Amino acid sequence: MKSKIHEYQNKKIRIMSKKIIIIMIAAIGLTITSCKKLEDYNKDTKSATDVPSSTLFANALRNLVDQETTPSVNKNVFRAFAQYWTETTYPDESNYDIITRQIPDFEFRTIYRDVLANFAEAERIIALETSLESSLEEKNNKTAVCEILSVFAYQREVDIFGNVPYSQALDIENINPVYDDDQAIYAALFTRLDAAIALIDISAGGFQEGDLVYDGDMNSWKKFAYSLKLKLAINAAEVPELSPSSKAADAVVGGVFTSSDDNAKFSYLSTAPNTNQVWVELVNSGRFDWVPANTLVDIMNGLLDPRRPLYFEENLGSGNFIGGNYGDNNIYDDYSHITPTIQTPDFPGILMTYSEVKFYLSEAAARGWAVGGSAETHYNEAIAASIVDDWGGDPGDASAYITSIPVAYPSGASDEIQWAAIGLQSWLASYSRGLLGWTTWRRLETPPLVSPAITGNPVPNRYTYPITEQTLNATGFSAAAAAMGGDLQSSHIFWDKN
Repeated sequence: MKSKIHEYQNKKIRIMSKKIIIIMIAAIGLTITSCKKLEDYNKDTKSATDVPSSTLFANALRNLVDQETTPSVNKNVFRAFAQYWTETTYPDESNYDIITRQIPDFEFRTIYRDVLANFAEAERIIALETSLESSLEEKNNKTAVCEILSVFAYQREVDIFGNVPYSQALDIENINPVYDDDQAIYAALFTRLDAAIALIDISAGGFQEGDLVYDGDMNSWKKFAYSLKLKLAINAAEVPELSPSSKAADAVVGGVFTSSDDNAKFSYLSTAPNTNQVWVELVNSGRFDWVPANTLVDIMNGLLDPRRPLYFEENLGSGNFIGGNYGDNNIYDDYSHITPTIQTPDFPGILMTYSEVKFYLSEAAARGWAVGGSAETHYNEAIAASIVDDWGGDPGDASAYITSIPVAYPSGASDEIQWAAIGLQSWLASYSRGLLGWTTWRRLETPPLVSPAITGNPVPNRYTYPITEQTLNATGFSAAAAAMGGDLQSSHIFWDKN
């Protein structure tokens, strides 16, 4: 297979080879990774010497996007935490029970074992490539992409848990890694991201096989890296020790996304096993576990949001959209259903969008940071990009919505009111990306989420640590729990000042 990939260089063959690589991912992932405890997250680098870096990279990228995308109640319940969706027969997760199915364990295991360890191993193999396989510039570019996505993955873990293993996380000799301070990890990620950006040569190629996001286009990866830097800065907006305003300004000068053509989208295939995880869980499984939540539907109804028929299926015959009672036992056929659009097998997995970046720029401008443009302009353009570009809505409907009284940007209002307006629209636009929506709510306390119907539990601020960590890395777990003020859902990530 490798000889054929090197022999043919035209576009069609490259696309075919990428499909072949990703089809290999599941099998290869099983042979190079296995895990029952944290020591197994630290993959033995001696076990994958015959695996090309492009395959390891594709494996890590696919696992990262799958974990971002999946709605499985065993793996990722952020759509419930953000109150976009609510459950039907088994409402445990909508009532914030993440222990019964050990959801934090799956999150930890997937990101450390299947994502970060594979990116690290890909970097090791890149360094061993000969000049016939990759030029120095290509090797640097490949390393940079692995580093950028590792930053993305580590930020994800910090935003979910708080303190997590970082400095010792991938040391195969250390089975009990320490948990680093969450703010210190963010500081390290800024430095790491800058170093990765400095490696990039946009005139050279990167991963040609396995890059199912940008097809080896390093200019696009550079924009993604600067946009990720802006994201970190906005998350840390209330933490002056990290100099978020200057880091945001640096990101804009470097070059963030400038249109929806820059969106970081993973190309799923139309046939199993490399299909979008929403299709896997909602269609292929034949299950009916989720309906849109009344929290989201009621807000959108009140705003006459034109995305309603794009987010929800008109299945009630009444012309109305009705969300299930959040956290209750909901009867599937009594409520609106989730749009079929995101349930197609080849619907792309999303890492970042232009609309997301524009909301960050709007918030940065509202905070008085030197990012160029007005908060109102960025806000309007973010909403338009969400409606028209991300969801295929009508530009006229977008314009009417943006200028309507409930939605129009509150220029001249207090900072808190402006931030709340930005946060609400960002939360609405993040419908298919639960972690982003939940993070927006935690940062800006908007919109007002409700207590689940059965338990009345408060909305969590974080995941609790994996059960396996409590037993297999008791020292690291205990220190981390103490530093977080207790291993509680109510404890706060460092950037969550509310």
